[in-house]
Amino acid sequence: MIKFEKAIEIIRANQFLLGSEKVDLKESINRVLREDVISDIDMPPFNKSAMDGYACRREDIANDLEVVEIIQAGYQPQKKIGKNQCAKIMTGAMMPVGSDCVIIIEEVELLSESKIKFTREKTSNNICLLGEDVVVGQKLLSAGMRITAKEIASLALCGQVNPLVSKKPKIGIIATGDEIVEPYITPKKSQIRNTNSYQLLAQCFQFGCDPTYYGIALDTEAAIGETIMKAKEENDLIVITGGVSMGDFDLVPSVLIKNGFNILFDQVAIQPGKPTVFGRSGNKFVFGMPGNPVSSFICFEIFVKEFLAGLMGLKDHLKVFKMQLAKDIKRKRNSRLAWIPVKINSEGKTESVEYHGSAHINALAFADGITSIPIGINEIKEGSIIDVRQI
Repeated sequence: MIKFEKAIEIIRANQFLLGSEKVDLKESINRVLREDVISDIDMPPFNKSAMDGYACRREDIANDLEVVEIIQAGYQPQKKIGKNQCAKIMTGAMMPVGSDCVIIIEEVELLSESKIKFTREKTSNNICLLGEDVVVGQKLLSAGMRITAKEIASLALCGQVNPLVSKKPKIGIIATGDEIVEPYITPKKSQIRNTNSYQLLAQCFQFGCDPTYYGIALDTEAAIGETIMKAKEENDLIVITGGVSMGDFDLVPSVLIKNGFNILFDQVAIQPGKPTVFGRSGNKFVFGMPGNPVSSFICFEIFVKEFLAGLMGLKDHLKVFKMQLAKDIKRKRNSRLAWIPVKINSEGKTESVEYHGSAHINALAFADGITSIPIGINEIKEGSIIDVRQI
């Protein structure tokens, strides 16, 4: 059995970078950039009015001003602003030559159709200056960033209508177990619905992957081996739940070996998730995870995501926050690194959710993140500052 840190080290040592492709900007959401995004324009591309008002010379604002033109956004000014002159201007419109400030429309008295007077003593410039936000050659986004709604505008600004992104990792999802039935089936007394596969499919989609579900493999070497080989041919990574522990029907590790996988680790000193398997066959990889739903969810979060980030070239994928603990967290055994689902309460502090163990299917529905209790520690006291990994 190895420690969590060693498992992460092994995972990182076996990562490789998938290929890249160009996609339509509208379809780039949740993809990972593979090149820096550099601006090809200044922004703003010209001095523009920040307000609806009148563009004039600051030295003339105490005087009556003659309105010489109206400047609409998207049109170039036709006249230069001279002494005691102004132009009515709309928000976002180009400033006319000769003007150096905009007096806002709410602070103007109309003297006639072509004359105005400023009703205050002072005003801000109310101008957005050329290049004050972005200059040509500036890096706006970095390779390794995930494209979310926040980044789309920057891509559009640079004319990146076909950004270069990582290919989506292809992941095969397999459940094992004679006791497992699909969610649409009413289970018999000895059966349980398959929650793991659909949970894992959702985790894959959220992380920007392309998952395929291969169904439930019965607890026989033939059934498990056939499903594994099909998934191996069609995917970069296989994720299997169930069949990885020490029982008579926990056949996954031996079947993986018979089908060409080298097992890189098969036990990790974590709770839940001790019998986690990680294997490799050329550039095909597999994670075998316990069948309990909290175990499989957490193993995906802490191990599979780490591996997938390397495949996609995704940087800084972990969202970890320092939070104050609202209530004591205790446990009985301390020989393994424990991962506990937690929530943020109304006071902005962290507390554990109701959690009965790794088989508690809906515990995660109320969690905002997970936190860890180190080996050798039985209790973390109220008021402690802890790391919370967002899920």
